[in-house]
Amino acid sequence: MNNRIVKSTLAVAIASGMLLGCSSSEPALEHSSFANNTYQCDVQTHQAANDLRIYQIMTESFVDGDPSIGHGTGYGTSHHHGDIQGIIDSLDYIQSLGVNAIWLTPIFDSIPVEGQDHWADRLDATGYFTSNYFAIDPRFGTMEKAKELVEKAHEKGLYVFFDGVFGHHKDNVVPSPNGLLPEGENNPVSYPESLAFYQEVATYWIKELKIDGWRLDQAYQVPTDAWVELRKSVDQASKSVTYTNHEGKEVNPLGYMVAEIWNNENYITETGYGETGSPALCSAFDFPVRYRVVETFAVNENGIGAKGGQWLDQGMDLHSVYPDHAKPNLMLGNHDLVRFGDLLQRGGIAEPESDEYWQRHKAALSFQAAYSGPITLYYGDEIGDQTKNFAAKRNQETCAIAGYCDDHVARTSAKIEGVTAPLTAQQTDLKNYVTALMALRVEHPALSQGKRTNVLATSSAYVDHKQAKNDAVLYMVSTQDGAQKIELIGAEVGSKGALVDLMSGERFELNNGSYQIPLNGFQARFLDILSPTDLTVQLDQAESVLAGEGFMAQCDNPTLEGGPMSDSLYVVGDFLDSGWQHKTFRQFDYKGNNTYQVVVDEKAGGFRTQFASKNWNPQFTADGLELGLGKEGSLKRGGYGKDTAVVFPEAGRYVWSLSFTDGGEPLNIMVSKCL
Repeated sequence: MNNRIVKSTLAVAIASGMLLGCSSSEPALEHSSFANNTYQCDVQTHQAANDLRIYQIMTESFVDGDPSIGHGTGYGTSHHHGDIQGIIDSLDYIQSLGVNAIWLTPIFDSIPVEGQDHWADRLDATGYFTSNYFAIDPRFGTMEKAKELVEKAHEKGLYVFFDGVFGHHKDNVVPSPNGLLPEGENNPVSYPESLAFYQEVATYWIKELKIDGWRLDQAYQVPTDAWVELRKSVDQASKSVTYTNHEGKEVNPLGYMVAEIWNNENYITETGYGETGSPALCSAFDFPVRYRVVETFAVNENGIGAKGGQWLDQGMDLHSVYPDHAKPNLMLGNHDLVRFGDLLQRGGIAEPESDEYWQRHKAALSFQAAYSGPITLYYGDEIGDQTKNFAAKRNQETCAIAGYCDDHVARTSAKIEGVTAPLTAQQTDLKNYVTALMALRVEHPALSQGKRTNVLATSSAYVDHKQAKNDAVLYMVSTQDGAQKIELIGAEVGSKGALVDLMSGERFELNNGSYQIPLNGFQARFLDILSPTDLTVQLDQAESVLAGEGFMAQCDNPTLEGGPMSDSLYVVGDFLDSGWQHKTFRQFDYKGNNTYQVVVDEKAGGFRTQFASKNWNPQFTADGLELGLGKEGSLKRGGYGKDTAVVFPEAGRYVWSLSFTDGGEPLNIMVSKCL
């Protein structure tokens, strides 16, 4: 990659900004031995994935359809009596949203160990530590009830995805029908020893119930070469059976697999996607862009927000880090994240009683609707659900008991119109908006599978041109609370005629070669380009600034004795080569002028970092939590979640520099490319 930054569909990568997740606890990368066998992504499945509109269901907390069963315990504030019948009862509602798939958290039997405590009971309710991978948990239902669910979902045009936990299990696993068991360790599982067992799991449910694929829990626990073999087995099983779909056609199960890897783009590639030309997995959740969206329209789980259109554009540009076959899947929430509505309240931005609460929801959901590739909607997102009285982080010693931990709070009882609860006027309005967004994705393939070209990204607005064949749409959204007017040049947005708002029907004509489009606070528009032309976007040909000037940008300063800091400091972050560990090659040396430096070979991509001693005291970060290359910023004391976002548009050798006062107080920070 060269040093030019251009505004185009896949511009050079800019900072990630993912500020919270499981990444800090993930193990170092390991690989097991398999035959080197390249197996490409299935073409039909890969193409169909673009149009997936998935509705995620947390089974135990969703809907109680059968009062005679249920776990009765679990994490979060729900009734904890969710079951398969409750999902069946909700299928009409789910279908009415315009989605075309459901994903169920695990429903396999988690057999209690004699004498286990209530914490183990709660964990069993999640399904994420299974004992019998070939049986339905009787507290959720029966095999016959699971079959009924899949068949009725298919009749309504809904794919069904199960949750595949192929990297960890309970220590009382039941043998497979063929007598297989996982071998070695149980968390993480040992591969390749356990591969045959999990191949049987992955194919059994496709053949038995004709499910359409798998969501892959903590996919980083499984080596990429094992994923190739598992994906191959899923493809083969999917092609071996058929079912009758909602159109009366005999079709194969879809065979879609999507990975949960809660980390940055480089880690997702390394542990999930694999390399261009040699794919491991073909789709993974887009955690990095998810964080960008909530940081723009709300705050993240650590209260960081107030970002703008550039932040969104930079996150989408980072898709260039992925291999060619990658199919990111964008969600706003899941069962381990804080709901968008609760994040709005945590950030002191808006309460459910205010119009802004609902408008910000619409803005975030509109961005998801305009996303090229599959999307996933967590139950309750469509009605702006939130947990009453939850705003700030709770005492970590008591939050699990109350259900208020950040990774539990979204596990609430589902509010399903006509099944469990009536909706308020505001909830109904948002639900109708979501339904309209899903319809737009069906009617306009430019949204779900179109080429993206960003034409405007400022602190207050974001505009993309989306095109698939003859379908061309402009997506625009305000990232501020005040009204504004956006000028768009016709030639630069690929239009020579009128633009029509697909939601409101408003029409905008060219006037002296440009359009004037009004946007209210956090309003989104989808503008149909009636007379498309080739884009003539004025590309920014300015050289990107990678190297700074002055003492802090020099990579060959000699190491000296002394300095104001008594503790050794390190660059720590979500780097592939260190993974939040204090590594010697990332240790700062004193260079004089109260300045410490370390020179490191960095990969291209976005990363989150802090600068800390081995015991994390002291700990520093950049003021504003962002650091541009070659630009001197202010250094301040850091803390958990206060990570500095940095991007390296190209791989190379970079120097990190920290400066302090004579008394050891933080002063300045810079990262600069070595020339």
